[in-house]
Amino acid sequence: MPQIELRHIADYVGQEVTVRGWVYDRTDKGKLQFIRLRDGTGQVQCVAFKKEMAEDEFEIAGKLTQESSITITGTVRADSRAPGIPGGFEIGLKTLSLVQMAQDYPITPKEHGVEFLMDNRHLWLRSNRQWAILRIRATIVKAMRDYMDDHGFLLMDTPIITPAAGEETTTLFELDYFGEPAFLAQTGQLYNEANMAAFGKVYCFGPTFRAEKSKTRRHLIEFWMLEPELAYCTLEELMDLEEGLVTYVVQQVLDKNRPELQLIERDVSKLEAITSPFPRISYDEAVQRLHKLAAETDDPEQKTLLAIEWGDDFGSPHETALTQMFDRPVFVYHYPTQIKAFYMQPVAGRPEVCRSVDLLAPEGYGEIIGGSERISDYDLLLERLKAQKLPVENYSWYLDLRKYGTVPHAGFGQGLERTVAWICGLQHVRETIPYARLISRKYP
Repeated sequence: MPQIELRHIADYVGQEVTVRGWVYDRTDKGKLQFIRLRDGTGQVQCVAFKKEMAEDEFEIAGKLTQESSITITGTVRADSRAPGIPGGFEIGLKTLSLVQMAQDYPITPKEHGVEFLMDNRHLWLRSNRQWAILRIRATIVKAMRDYMDDHGFLLMDTPIITPAAGEETTTLFELDYFGEPAFLAQTGQLYNEANMAAFGKVYCFGPTFRAEKSKTRRHLIEFWMLEPELAYCTLEELMDLEEGLVTYVVQQVLDKNRPELQLIERDVSKLEAITSPFPRISYDEAVQRLHKLAAETDDPEQKTLLAIEWGDDFGSPHETALTQMFDRPVFVYHYPTQIKAFYMQPVAGRPEVCRSVDLLAPEGYGEIIGGSERISDYDLLLERLKAQKLPVENYSWYLDLRKYGTVPHAGFGQGLERTVAWICGLQHVRETIPYARLISRKYP
């Protein structure tokens, strides 16, 4: 008798199987017990009929509580009415063995507040919606890595403990490193530039940390980033890479996670619209579009939210407004130098603007990727470090890269959790990672 995973249940219709899992729900119909069983890969309705089971085992079936762990055997039947993941199948029980009877499970079908659910995140993960979101996250991670691997990029692991800022000093987490200051990495990019000079095309994929005192729905303290770096790459070629990557990731989710998307009630037509080419507009044009939008609205509050001067960075209302103008991600390129990181290459003849680009996701989700051409000239990079009052001695190794075989190069960082939030249609990133770290939350 095969022991199966429920994701493969369609292959076992008419066969007797064994399944090990947990009780998601139970309905008592007297001589019939309907048990919703989950095993981590899917769910199935199990039908316990008194006449077909040992008396003591049927008695156990009638007492099962939510999240009790059991092992069952029975025959798989096709039934279009049967709920489950995938739906359309049920198991007629023959035997039931109790592993543990769970007591007073705190998360019930009734409504719970977000703080209660986050306090019980270690249990909330078992709920259908969270289960579906994190399975989609796993598909996105695999798709990102597959795309990089299949396009000649080499995976490199970059340090989590670093001696200096990778982005800006205001969001660093400082550590005592045996009596010397060190920091949790904001990015693996600087090290990947060194890796790039050895291997040509590289990427890292791991946790990054920002001590950003933000409570918006888009910010986490600890989050994961995919960060490729390419030698001899222009900004336009970088956008081509991002476009190919994002369309591939969305297609993989559509191919592999239709049941999960349906479970979380995601409008898949929005995802099916994600095809090349993506629109590309300059920062200058984006500001003009926002000015025009603000001028056309009669809502004073909206006018205030959309207000922006050239040189300002986009806030959430600006990105939301821009993305609602398109049905697919939009590139915004050539941002003002003053609002971007020290290592970004200035535009020739226009030093107040740099060769940078953000990819904004549609439906108001905003930035999911930020990238740029990197400064490859030693003197210019040294000048930028000094201008931003960064300790040059901490970047001596990074400056070395501009002394020994420097080349034009580019790279980007893609935020995994923001990507998951957009693809799943979530309002907050706290559901996109197993255990969210927020300003007021480090438990569980």
